[in-house]
Amino acid sequence: MHTLNAQPMYHSPAVHAVYARVRQLAQLATDAADHLLDAVDILDNTRAGLPIEIGDDFLTVLTEQQARQEASRRFTLVTSLTALGASDALATSEIFVAERRRCGFLPEYQPPALSHTQETTLRAVARGDVAITSNKPYLRREDIRVSISTIRALESRGLVMREDCPDWFRDERVHLTAAGRRDLAASFARPRSTAPAATRPPARPAATAARAAAR
Repeated sequence: MHTLNAQPMYHSPAVHAVYARVRQLAQLATDAADHLLDAVDILDNTRAGLPIEIGDDFLTVLTEQQARQEASRRFTLVTSLTALGASDALATSEIFVAERRRCGFLPEYQPPALSHTQETTLRAVARGDVAITSNKPYLRREDIRVSISTIRALESRGLVMREDCPDWFRDERVHLTAAGRRDLAASFARPRSTAPAATRPPARPAATAARAAAR
């Protein structure tokens, strides 16, 4: 919110929508954090032999299995709350940048142009869709393809990085670096240059051609 408020801009309907989306994302993140802290308290209290407060009732000390079930229920809530968070953040960022461009505010930094494949991969990484398993990309969506060579190319430019993944079935997760976020944001709503189409002289009408042949 501080970053948004520091930008000189007209608060158009699109900008108002950006503010609303940011507030929603902040609320979802806060709720998710609260559920995770509850899960930690449940597990810690159970190990210490302390009673657990669930809802409006004070229960006796939970067994380890009961504590794990309660913690798991909160993890499920967190998964549901954050499932669309990365995609919503990406969409919100694009709305904001597009509106800024429309009003004549262009990014001061103009990064080297990304290829379509690189831009698609950066978007997939920003959504949290890309993981690495046995040195091969694994994607949560089936409508896009990402190659390990593209990820390596983006790594060499300092736009993405890998980290160990806590998921047992994935080796690494891929994240945007600060430079990756900057370059991806600069690509939003940027007009693409198109080469002029080759033109050919107009064909002669059939009747004209026929008369010329008769002469």
